[in-house]
Amino acid sequence: MTEKLGGRGVWSSELRSGDAAQIVGAASELEALGYSALWVPDVGGPLFEDLNRLLQATTTVTIATGILNIWRHDPNDVARWFHALPEDHRRRLLLGIGVSHGVVVGEKWGRPLTTVTTYLDGLELAGVPLQQVCLAALGPKMLELAKNRTAGAHPYLVTPEHTAIARAALGEGLLAVEQGVMLDNDPVAAREIGRAVVKGYGGLPNYANNWKRLGFTNDDISSGSDRLVDALIALDDVADIEQRIEAHRRAGADHVCIQVINAPGSPLPLDAWRRLSPL
Repeated sequence: MTEKLGGRGVWSSELRSGDAAQIVGAASELEALGYSALWVPDVGGPLFEDLNRLLQATTTVTIATGILNIWRHDPNDVARWFHALPEDHRRRLLLGIGVSHGVVVGEKWGRPLTTVTTYLDGLELAGVPLQQVCLAALGPKMLELAKNRTAGAHPYLVTPEHTAIARAALGEGLLAVEQGVMLDNDPVAAREIGRAVVKGYGGLPNYANNWKRLGFTNDDISSGSDRLVDALIALDDVADIEQRIEAHRRAGADHVCIQVINAPGSPLPLDAWRRLSPL
């Protein structure tokens, strides 16, 4: 990427899992609304096909992975796909990569830092420019690797306090932070949906350990306490969400991508994206 990613983005699993025609229309509208990046996770169907769809539906916005699971994609396969893209598509691509979780990967699991380093070596050897790669980094060692080898870091489910820690660790490197949001007139119902999300991630050691470093307790994590939910997900109106985004910026984020959290099976959250658009 020729410039560091700034502005505000959208992080959305719905941009991969919904109707293809609706996704194309939504991607085009999000670009027109002023979002600077569209982030999608590596879950569901063929990742590269879905990235191609988003690249073809847009002309200026960055298309980013949040994150590409290194256990699912050999670096040489990533490189072949990358080099086959038109130049203007390659230029707009940011590969967020991550090591996933031992409980998910199983017996193939290895030491995260070593595994990611080896993967970066493979990408670099295959000709993928590491300035178009960032890491799903939370702890100090992975943040250091992100600083030394890639464009920077893409932390997920973090607070502005973590953003300040990450900025200090990364120096001038890219810091692209995910922020969960919910626009809901019923704060009790919204918090219950948010609680289910937080408790699900709380069973994964890298998230739990990161929250503990930020001062949350085992009880907070196991119960999905109101304190933890409110710290990780902005649950209220547009003004409160804007304040949370600004808090990340003051703490050092270059880019904040918002994830609109809804009940499972909900349609594309177009109304929320429109209400929260940078324009």
